[in-house]
Amino acid sequence: MRNRNLLFAAALAVTALPAFAQAPMPPGTETGARPGNEIGTGNSLPRSGKASNITPADTRAAIAPNLPSPLIGDNATPRDYLAAARDALASGRTGLAQQSLEMAETRLLDRSVPQFQTNDRINDPMVQRIDQALHALGDGNAQRARQIIESTLAS
Repeated sequence: MRNRNLLFAAALAVTALPAFAQAPMPPGTETGARPGNEIGTGNSLPRSGKASNITPADTRAAIAPNLPSPLIGDNATPRDYLAAARDALASGRTGLAQQSLEMAETRLLDRSVPQFQTNDRINDPMVQRIDQALHALGDGNAQRARQIIESTLAS
């Protein structure tokens, strides 16, 4: 009898485990999103206007904050995003500059590649310059980041 009870308990645990693995929705929400997070809108918490989580030196939390996005439109080019980053740094808005740099880099990284070659690095000098600007920003050197961006835009 005892063996049968143990067998029944084990079978119940195996079948019930997937149900327990799903996180319940927080109280008072219909979507399961945390309060303050509007699914599909890009609005989420935490928010910040300051650059962060770029390098280990400026990473203070496991969750990177939601940064402001440049208002330049969906069809913006990498150069448009670089100009937005330069302008943001000129006005001291490091979070907007970081987001603009990351969006410029993303535009440059869009590409078609042969199968099984997706891990090959892109050796584009502009991508490398954006990476340098991001690291300067992450090191707290906004002036250096701006110089890199300006020289990239001039080339």
